[in-house]
Amino acid sequence: MRGPTNYQLQNLLAELEVKAQQSRFWKKVVKDLNRPSRQRRTVNVYKIDRYARDGETVLVPGKVLSVGEISRPVAVAAVNFSAEAKRKIIEAKGKALSIKELLQSNPDGKKVRILG
Repeated sequence: MRGPTNYQLQNLLAELEVKAQQSRFWKKVVKDLNRPSRQRRTVNVYKIDRYARDGETVLVPGKVLSVGEISRPVAVAAVNFSAEAKRKIIEAKGKALSIKELLQSNPDGKKVRILG
């Protein structure tokens, strides 16, 4: 078997495959999510704070960790979050979304920055 063994991730990839045929953005996300879990990206909140602009949406094709501080309201979509990272993002008036929620709210992937 190739690809992720996580059931939710398999379902997400099945949904994204359809979008990936129309959009280069989602094609890149599918490629990143198909990597082995050890090679998937991990991003700390201080990096999100450094590279994201106020009110921007950031997608992390991996896990968001809690090292550092975040001072701006940013919507972050990721495969998963550490509990502390989610708390810090919400306290900074941001949003912690699943990639599926991002796909539903922004099916074209416009104005979303991939980080990691």
